Amino acid sequence: MTPDTVSIRLQSALCVTLRRSFRGWRRLVDGLRIFSRSISNPQGPLCGAGVPPVKKDTLLVHAGRSATGPVNPPVARASTILFEDLAAYDALRGDRFAGLRYGIHGTQTLFALEEALTRLEGCHRAIIVPSGLAAITAALMAVVKPGDHLLMVDTVYGPTRAFCDGLLARNGVVTTYYDPLIGSGIADLIRDNTRAIFCESPGSLTFEVQDIPAIVAVARERGIAVLLDNTWASPLFFDALGHGVDISIQAATKYLSGHSDVMMGTIATTEAWWRPVRNVVADLGFSTSPDDCYLVLRGLRTLGVRLRHQEKSALAVARWLAGQKDVVRVLHPGLEDDPGHALWKRDFTGASALFGVELAVTAPAAVSAFVDGLELFGIGSSWGGFESLVVPARFTRAARPFPLSGALVRLHVGLEDPEDLICDLAGALDAMRAAQDGAAPSAARA
Repeated sequence: MTPDTVSIRLQSALCVTLRRSFRGWRRLVDGLRIFSRSISNPQGPLCGAGVPPVKKDTLLVHAGRSATGPVNPPVARASTILFEDLAAYDALRGDRFAGLRYGIHGTQTLFALEEALTRLEGCHRAIIVPSGLAAITAALMAVVKPGDHLLMVDTVYGPTRAFCDGLLARNGVVTTYYDPLIGSGIADLIRDNTRAIFCESPGSLTFEVQDIPAIVAVARERGIAVLLDNTWASPLFFDALGHGVDISIQAATKYLSGHSDVMMGTIATTEAWWRPVRNVVADLGFSTSPDDCYLVLRGLRTLGVRLRHQEKSALAVARWLAGQKDVVRVLHPGLEDDPGHALWKRDFTGASALFGVELAVTAPAAVSAFVDGLELFGIGSSWGGFESLVVPARFTRAARPFPLSGALVRLHVGLEDPEDLICDLAGALDAMRAAQDGAAPSAARA
C-alpha cells in the first residue's frame, strides 16, 4: 500500500467520522428543538396530572420557558431551517404549522411566546402577528366572506371601523354597528347571513362596558362567532375565552410589551377557529420578528406588578379628577358611579390605567392649554407603557350618540407617583381655566 493510498483512506475515514459526528450533533440539536417545542403543550409541567392549576401571576413567570437552561428563551433569528435528511424535510411539508420549518412561520422565540400566551389565555393556541390591527384584520378575514353580515360594536377602535367600511365593504361584507349597551337585544339585529359579532369592552375612548355573557349566549344559539378586542383589560383582568368568546385579540404593543418600543398583536382562539385564523395569517404573509417576541416575553414577566400598580394609580387620579369643578365627568368603569361599574365588577378582575375625562370647556384654545400645560403626561398615540400619556379623544358613532357638553381627552396613567401626576393635572386645569377665561394662568400649582 502506497503512502498516497494510506493518506486517501485516512482522509476518507476522517470524513466519515466527521460526518457521523456532525449528524450526531444535529440529532442532539433536533432533540433540543423538539424539547423546546414540547413546552408548548398548554397542559405543561405547571398543570400536569396531580398538580393543581396555578394562578396567572405564576403563569406570567413560568409559561413559555424551560425549567433548565437560560431563564429567558434566547433570540433565534432564521429564514432558512436545515433538515437532517429529505424524510425529515418532507415530514413537515404537509402542515406548514407543525414545527420549525421556515422562518416566516416562526422560530423558537416566537413559539415560546405563543406557548406563554396560550397558557395565559387558556385557549387552544395563540397566534402572533406584527400589530394589533393585523390581529383584528386577520381574525375578521377568517370569519367573514363576501355576502356575509358582521355585527360590529359602535365603540370600536377607529382603524377597525375603517377596515370594515373600507376593505370589507369593497369585498361584499355588510357591517352593522350596534349599541355597546345592547346586551341580549343583539338578537334583534341578527340576519340569516350574520357570521360574527365583534366586541370591544370597555369601548374605545368612551369606555362603555358590554354584557359579553349575554351577547355570547345569543351567538351560541345561532352558531355565530364572537370576537373581542381585549387590549384594555388584557388576559390578566378579563378571561375572554372563559366568558365564551371564540377569538380574543390584543395589541401586545400595549401592556404585554409595557415599554412602548414594540409593535405586535396576538390572537387567541378556540380549537375550531385556530386553523382558519392561522391560515389567513400565513396567506397574508404576516411574520413577526423574534427580537420583538423576545421583548414581549420579557415584558410579560412583569405584567402583573406593572398593571396592578398602574390600576391603583389610575384610580387615584380618576377619583381626584372626578372631584374637580373643571371636570364634567370621568369615564372609568372602575369608579363606583360609572354606568358600567356593575358589569365591570361582575366580569373583570381589575381595571387598566386608560380612561376618559370630559373637561368643562369647549374652546380649542382651552383644550390646547390643558394638554400643553401637562409636563409629566406625554402627547402621543398608543398606551400601555410605563409613561403617562394624553390625547384628545375624537370618535365616530353611528348606532348610539354619545352626548358631550365639553371636550373629551384620553389619559393613560403610567408608573409615576400618582401624587406627582395629580399635581401636574392641577396645573394643567389652571392653565385651561385661564385660557377659557382669557386670563393669565396662576403662578403656583396646587
